[in-house]
Amino acid sequence: MTVLVHTKADLAKARAALPGRVAVVPTMGALHDGHRANFKRAKEIADSVVVTVFVNPLQFRPNEDLDKYPRTLDADLAMCEAEGVDLVFAPSVNEMYPDGRDGLTTVHAGPDGEILEGASRPGFFTGVLTVVSKLFHLTRPDAACFGEKDFQQLAMVRRMVRDLDMGIEIWAVPTDREPDGLARSSRNVFLSEAERAAALAIPRAITAAQDSPDPLAAAQRTLAAEPGLDVDYVVVRATDLGEAPAQGPARLLIAAKAGTTRLIDNAHVFIGHSVIGDAR
Repeated sequence: MTVLVHTKADLAKARAALPGRVAVVPTMGALHDGHRANFKRAKEIADSVVVTVFVNPLQFRPNEDLDKYPRTLDADLAMCEAEGVDLVFAPSVNEMYPDGRDGLTTVHAGPDGEILEGASRPGFFTGVLTVVSKLFHLTRPDAACFGEKDFQQLAMVRRMVRDLDMGIEIWAVPTDREPDGLARSSRNVFLSEAERAAALAIPRAITAAQDSPDPLAAAQRTLAAEPGLDVDYVVVRATDLGEAPAQGPARLLIAAKAGTTRLIDNAHVFIGHSVIGDAR
């Protein structure tokens, strides 16, 4: 049976009762099959699994969709129960930030937090790393699972854990996709039929990039052919998000809007050699 707690005090008691090795999966709720894959991986690598459900206001800017972000705790709890999650921590904003957000001590993301998503959404990674750090301290995990769809977030969390000597294993879980190839996201529900059709240029661009010795050019051509998509960025970086190599393994990262819904995706590519990819 999955135990649900809302306060830090109750979390501490429930966490103390968990046996063996513990893995945590931080989420903002509105759970889907991509999260389910994270839970399954957590079950494989640990004896006990903790899921956190918290829509973190620190990572939303004033013009973003904090208020309309889907909140579906009952359905989220049902999925956690079905996947054998041991403990769910679903705090309120006041529980996480009892003294408010003005003057709050935060985790600075460093220069890597100012590129890509960080350039498009200033302060985003400070918000992400601050809440993840708090959740790690509260849940005291041996390991944590993050989806590769948010690849820059994954890289930033890995860097934080390494730089701050947190001693937590960070496991990457491959991006889960819907049958039409679109990466699963809680924001997909906001897409109209026409917007979703336009959004499918993103997985097409990934496939084209994986099949090309020049993945960036291939992705750019595919995205440019879809007028219903407003591309924020399409880049190829090193697998650690450094500068792309002249040849060899790299990472393609895409951010674009279909209507008002902002979508991100990424995939492994190889520069200078044609490979067959599966849009993952």
